[in-house]
Amino acid sequence: MSAPGYPTEPYSAPQPAGYPVPHYGYPPAGGHSFPPHDAHHAAPPPGFLPYPSASPGSLPPHPISPAGHYGGPVVHVPPPGAHPGHHEEDPGIVQAPLMGNTSGSPGLEYLAQIDQVLIHQKVEIVEALFSFETKNKYVVKNSLGQKIYSAKEKSDCCTRNCCGSLRYFNMKLMDNTDREVIHLVRPFKCVSCWFPCCLQELEVQSPPGNTIGYIKQTWHPCLPKFSVQNVERETVLRIVGPCFACNCCGDINFEVKPRDESRSIGRISKQWSGVVKEVLTDADNFGVQFPMDLDVKVKACLLGACFLIDFMFFERGKSRKQRGGVWQ
Repeated sequence: MSAPGYPTEPYSAPQPAGYPVPHYGYPPAGGHSFPPHDAHHAAPPPGFLPYPSASPGSLPPHPISPAGHYGGPVVHVPPPGAHPGHHEEDPGIVQAPLMGNTSGSPGLEYLAQIDQVLIHQKVEIVEALFSFETKNKYVVKNSLGQKIYSAKEKSDCCTRNCCGSLRYFNMKLMDNTDREVIHLVRPFKCVSCWFPCCLQELEVQSPPGNTIGYIKQTWHPCLPKFSVQNVERETVLRIVGPCFACNCCGDINFEVKPRDESRSIGRISKQWSGVVKEVLTDADNFGVQFPMDLDVKVKACLLGACFLIDFMFFERGKSRKQRGGVWQ
């Protein structure tokens, strides 16, 4: 008895000798009948699709290399004579862009693909209500608003509330896999425009423990100036800010320039966040712009310079006052 819903074959009567039993259904196009039934050939199990045997006319257009270890992708070998720069693209696969030279800088690969980042400081409710200084936390995003890194200050409670914006700190920048890729170290130093020995400094490490550069304040009686230095303490870029580090309802720009300060090649901008946020909190928004082909180590140093500038001029501390310039 057949299964419910499936008709039985109508050829139940015996056929003349020498003729195979025809299969149920329509014959193929062209009038040819089905091949003879082979009683020795076992039918495949239900759901099994047999792979057709290879024939000279059914070979793929180019050979496919065998898969490697478990999970490895199958690599398509281009046919002979094909242009080496031409690749067949699968519309369902997103091709990653080529990255610049990031040798010796694991974790900084993404910086080679961008020319600007946005840094948002998180609002601390306890700090806003009770003027109790807490650890600063930041989110670093790309121009599309996608999170790249998260940064968190590491300091003790006594230092934050007694030393204010002059406090020393360690800051960790973690990627989206919770791996520390950049480590910032700021030592404690006094602030005075009349004493060149009281200049701020920041050390940049990537990976942690491996110094890749420094941000060092350059003495000037009126302007905030900084030198971006490599690991050999050689100046590669300079940062020049305005005489008054304050601007109501507008951005405050610190220009990134070459060593001779002949032109501007980038910018660190403290962006206006709105009246409510500017008055009630010291959570700031920054934008950092740099050339696309800049060394990723120098880009990481510019990120560190942004955090140093934030602490020097826009961190209010317990007194709820911030510096208007280096002359204060």
